Amino acid sequence: MSAPTLYDATGLRAFASALFQAAGVPAAKADVMAGVLVESDLMGHVTHGLGLVPKYLDDLESGLMRPDGEPEVLSDRGACLAWNGRALPGGWLTTTALDLAMERARQHGTVSIAIGNSHHIGCLAVYSARAAAEGLVCILHSSAPGTASVAPFGARQGVLSPNPVSAGFPTGSVPVVTDISASITTNNMSLRLAKLGRRFPQKWLMDAEGHATDDPAVIGRGGTVLPAGGLDHGQKGYGWALMTEALTQGLSGFGRADGAGGMLASVFLQVIDPEAFAGLGAFTRQTGHTVAACRAAAPRPGVERVRLPGEKGLAQREAALREGVPLAEGILESLRPYAGRLGVALPEPVT
Repeated sequence: MSAPTLYDATGLRAFASALFQAAGVPAAKADVMAGVLVESDLMGHVTHGLGLVPKYLDDLESGLMRPDGEPEVLSDRGACLAWNGRALPGGWLTTTALDLAMERARQHGTVSIAIGNSHHIGCLAVYSARAAAEGLVCILHSSAPGTASVAPFGARQGVLSPNPVSAGFPTGSVPVVTDISASITTNNMSLRLAKLGRRFPQKWLMDAEGHATDDPAVIGRGGTVLPAGGLDHGQKGYGWALMTEALTQGLSGFGRADGAGGMLASVFLQVIDPEAFAGLGAFTRQTGHTVAACRAAAPRPGVERVRLPGEKGLAQREAALREGVPLAEGILESLRPYAGRLGVALPEPVT
């Protein structure tokens, strides 16, 4: 197998930002959008990186994503806020909310922000990793009220979206950064594998008749994604999905009851400052002890060593910043026609 082509992260950010600006997004917002997507590729979350740019550009052109403006503040009690995102770019909205929450958490101890009517927010780990690096705890939920690809446990009809949650927190050494869905896999991964003619390693989906399958193409034929836990313990993912939809859609006031469609999202973001509790030192003493015990635990057969959630992605990020970003197969090819139409030069590989 040939080595992947590598690209400079700064060049990729400039390229994506130029595409968004050519599509009508102001430079400041375009830079943030591009940064979120490239961070995803740096961490190895290829389904939520630059591979999303074509869909974002299509939604800008059709008006499903609003290029400029500010969110509508529905409520602001200092430590609790609710925004109508007005279909603005989700990467920019969530970054703005995170910045505000981190600032206010130093005063209030904990800050929660619910955002409804946002466009797609990308990879959740990007945001929680940033907060953890600042010595803060971040919990981030997202749901897609216009998506019904995940079946409730016991059903064969899709009702829910994958409903991911990410948590990031410091440990005194390598932070813990989780980014996990209430479904076994995601819609984007299913679409990507179907496009490449590949299958999942296990039966993570159901066909329209309710039979488990490894074929991602069933998503376009009435099939569904199984909740986390699968056919045996899917009640766990089902309950988690309902909790996420309550936090994101219930608290923001925007969700399935409104007939939302496309890539619109509802978001719940919470930032906690350990200094407002027993202190950061006490926090990392406990979290550091636990993660050290996990990493020291004897691995089962076939496993080299026990890693922390997010450890691999953070290590990939550091390597990619040094050596170049290995874009996933087909991503640059999918961007080529958009770059040509918008008059933006494709990035050059690292030599």
